[in-house]
Amino acid sequence: MEIRIGIVNTGRELNFETDQSADAVRSAVTGALESGATHVTFSDSKGNSYIVPTAGLAYVELGTEDVRRVGFVA
Repeated sequence: MEIRIGIVNTGRELNFETDQSADAVRSAVTGALESGATHVTFSDSKGNSYIVPTAGLAYVELGTEDVRRVGFVA
């Protein structure tokens, strides 16, 4: 699943692929915002970790979890 995160006062967005479900990412972000945590941590499908400050979150866009088909459909 693709995640795009917009950060306040930054022209670029953070964009990466993750193996987590949309519900897991959604609950991590809402849990961090509701508890007043200073940051939220994400990990991508390659094993990289991203620490994003919650005060700087502009938006979090969750992509679809559908697997793309490759090839021809008859």
